[in-house]
Amino acid sequence: MNAFCRSALPVLCLLLSGCAAEMNIRKGDGSYALGEYSQAATYYKKAYSALKPAEKELRAKTAYKLGCSYRHIANASKAVTAYRNAIRNGYPDSTVLRDMAGMQLMAGKPGDALANYRDYLELMPQDSLARVGLESCSLQIELKQNPTRYIVRKDPLFNGRYSDWSPSYSNREYDQIVFTSVRKECEGADVNPVTGMKSCDIFQSVKDENGKWQKPTRIEGGPNTEFEDGVTAFSPDFQTMYYTYGAWDADEPRMAQLMESHRSDASWGEGRPYSEKQDSSVNYAHPAVSPDGKWLYFVSDMEGGYGGKDLWRVPLDGSLVGAENLGPQINTPGNEMFPSFRLNGDLYFSSDGHPGMGGLDIFCAHSEDGTTWTVTNMGYPVNSHADDFGITFEQHRTRGFFSSNRDNTRGRDHIYSFELPETVHMLTGWVYEKDEYELPGATVYMVGNDGTNKKIGLKEDGSFSERVTPGVSYVMLATNRGFMNFKQSLTADSTDQDREYVLQFPLSSISKPVLIDNIFFEFGSARLTRESETSLDQLVSLLKDNPNVTIELGAHCDYIGNDESNLRLSQQRAESVVKYLERNGIESARLTPRGYGESRPVTVSKKQAEKYTFLHEGNELTEEFILGLADGQQQEICNQLNRRTEFRVLRTTYGMY
Repeated sequence: MNAFCRSALPVLCLLLSGCAAEMNIRKGDGSYALGEYSQAATYYKKAYSALKPAEKELRAKTAYKLGCSYRHIANASKAVTAYRNAIRNGYPDSTVLRDMAGMQLMAGKPGDALANYRDYLELMPQDSLARVGLESCSLQIELKQNPTRYIVRKDPLFNGRYSDWSPSYSNREYDQIVFTSVRKECEGADVNPVTGMKSCDIFQSVKDENGKWQKPTRIEGGPNTEFEDGVTAFSPDFQTMYYTYGAWDADEPRMAQLMESHRSDASWGEGRPYSEKQDSSVNYAHPAVSPDGKWLYFVSDMEGGYGGKDLWRVPLDGSLVGAENLGPQINTPGNEMFPSFRLNGDLYFSSDGHPGMGGLDIFCAHSEDGTTWTVTNMGYPVNSHADDFGITFEQHRTRGFFSSNRDNTRGRDHIYSFELPETVHMLTGWVYEKDEYELPGATVYMVGNDGTNKKIGLKEDGSFSERVTPGVSYVMLATNRGFMNFKQSLTADSTDQDREYVLQFPLSSISKPVLIDNIFFEFGSARLTRESETSLDQLVSLLKDNPNVTIELGAHCDYIGNDESNLRLSQQRAESVVKYLERNGIESARLTPRGYGESRPVTVSKKQAEKYTFLHEGNELTEEFILGLADGQQQEICNQLNRRTEFRVLRTTYGMY
């Protein structure tokens, strides 16, 4: 080789490498414009490798385009590397900081993302998506440190080598499920330039007679084609399937459209467009049908939204023209996608525009009127730092399946099962005679604001146990022949932790005096103290719950002091109690005050004899008996027992005749 050739060869190699880079950049730009992000990434990567270190400006632009291509196919780690190369080579647009921060958050590196979001917001403080991203950096840590009780598992049966996502139950028995998948059985032969894999098809799995899911099979015929078919939803009668279809033309951008297929026996008919009236320049995807069958919800980037992809709805079987946007409580400047419903009407969707853990998070939107929404992040571990989406619930149960590309560095989607362990809230009640023993012959009636209405029998010890529902309010009424009714109320916590509640039902006899505990008067006076109000208020409630009862209020003294004075004071104290009851809504005709002074000493009951071992059942605590006790403390206990306020039932027919 002569000297000329030796000197020309390096120049020729440089020219060829420059041409190769330029050609790959042009091809990458063309693929990117068509939405063929996997193919675009291949071209940009080749171009970047061919560029020389001195070509910093072009290397920066190419690296940024490569990062954006990886971002669109959810390959967070490769996107971060490409964005770093763009910054290292001096990429001039600060947007690269925001885009890299989003990918760092999705890669599970909130600390790195936080720094880049802050740097970006110093330059662009009005960027609402960046502010959401900044908030999400802290939220990712917080939600992971405070996980919900959901149990999440990757489902080995439904997942193949590539991507599987968006499961949906497909029959009334909830023993059939369909999902979108990329696997060797898919009809299309070509590699999809958007994803770098084959085009997806719709697959199904059914449970056998033992309740075990069987190996998934491709739905033959019907909706599946050589192009993209998947992300399904069903009418309430499960006779119509709605799904997303994506065909492509070599020179046209990829646009998704909504399709429908009708069931005939066990097979599905050929798919056809959901609506003939739809804009061919707009994407329509991810259908969901409201539980009442009135609305079709879907995702679109049509004009009139809030940015990115939004959730919209139209009357079922109506035209897509004139669709209704779900509004700013749902939609954001980011992307809202993959809507689905629970049977209770709650809407679930995924978003990267609401604060979350990174990528797409699953949110629950609750509405009382169909227009105003309360949106809640489902938390960790249903959500992760990656994309989480496409959730479906098994009937009314809090379990089902969803999709995620967590723990997959290539951004491939897999199906996970989830289940919220059952929360058990138990109520234990005890029914007994006030100041005496259990009443196993009593009955408790329970009414709840969820429609509960039941009659509960008791065990031999007078107790009952009943399961209650979190967040539900109950009223319970204990009854027994010969006793006044007693009512209790309970609102079970809405917490998702197990709970046990205990309620007492002390029934008052209608045949003998009933002690009113904790009634106190000022010394030597008939003035009630504030400490008495709790017991008196309970007596007010008891009388209101037993409106046909009239009672005598009896006040008693011990033997200390003048007999006449004690009689007068006890009468005044009985009248004070009656006045309190009247002020609190009890008719005066139902109340008779009676002061007994020291004339009716206590006769010791079996329960009192068990408590005070120096006493015996049947002892009458007269002055003579008390003074016969050698222990001064025992004498004072007897005097305390005699100083009492009690009531006894006079009639049980008040107001009935």
